Amino acid sequence: MGKKRSGSSKLLLGLVIAIIGAGAFFFFEVFGPNTGSFTKDEYLYVRTGATYEQVVGSLQGSGMIRDMNGFRFVATALKLPEHIHPGRYRIKKGMSNYNIVRMLRAGKQEPVRLVVNKLRTKNDLIRLIATNLEADSFRLRELLRDPAFAAELGADTGTVMGVIMQDTYEFYWNTQAENVIRKIHKNHTRYWTPTRKQKAKTQGITPMQAIVIASIVEEETNLSTDKPNIASVYLNRIRKGMKLQADPTVKFAIGDFAIKRVNSAMLLYDSPYNTYMYEGLPPGPICTPSTASINAVLDAPHGTYLYFCAKDDLRGGTAFASTFEEQIRNANAYRRALDNRGIH
Repeated sequence: MGKKRSGSSKLLLGLVIAIIGAGAFFFFEVFGPNTGSFTKDEYLYVRTGATYEQVVGSLQGSGMIRDMNGFRFVATALKLPEHIHPGRYRIKKGMSNYNIVRMLRAGKQEPVRLVVNKLRTKNDLIRLIATNLEADSFRLRELLRDPAFAAELGADTGTVMGVIMQDTYEFYWNTQAENVIRKIHKNHTRYWTPTRKQKAKTQGITPMQAIVIASIVEEETNLSTDKPNIASVYLNRIRKGMKLQADPTVKFAIGDFAIKRVNSAMLLYDSPYNTYMYEGLPPGPICTPSTASINAVLDAPHGTYLYFCAKDDLRGGTAFASTFEEQIRNANAYRRALDNRGIH
């Protein structure tokens, strides 16, 4: 009898150990860490319309998941295959299958910070958005060429870049192209308060014209102290019916932004953006100006300056003039400084 009881006890103990072991294994498969050997957080990108198998393939191919069998077990149990959401998901080192599956199933994605600095062309904007978000470059290009979409933003296809404000924006990675531009446009709308619109009116220009002038100011100088007077020069020229004769517009027309010195041959380049050739403002902004440059236009002093050029110390400052004779002296001094340094 004693031996039988001893054998039964051992069998029971073995069964309990097996159950505990199975439970521990199950618990570890579900709640234990199951990420790969990466040392910092990784991101999983799930494209719109992706299938469960494509998600699994991305996880496996990137090495984000160590044990795919365990992941599949938990994913199936929590019905992930029926709940795939596009987006950008942050996979933290040491995450469990349970946490990863719950995150994906709920669509709890990590937003993307899109930093818009100075952009010169539509292609620059398209490249920035398409590189950082899912939005398709073809669709973005189509939108920026669409007169109806531009009109919705209060612009036309020539001025549509004028609604793009320099700032840092947050988007979900899978935000549609239309909604990306619409959200950026909201920032433009917020900027143009009744007070700022009145300032533009006082200067004799529309908000969009202020942006176009500001884009030229932005390209002329990085010195905030010089921007109001530079804006004043262009406003005074517009009021007097003079050509703007802005070098940055020639560079934009040619499409070469590395030009250091605009020469006489470049001034003959035929383009509506060449303000040496055509009167008035160019058809649209030549870059996305900073708010500092726009403010400089709105707050530009009503002085007598009609000309400016770089100072001959070549430190980035600007020499202003009210008469052509004074401008010639300043320009000759600047050219001599360039020649002395071999800059062409």
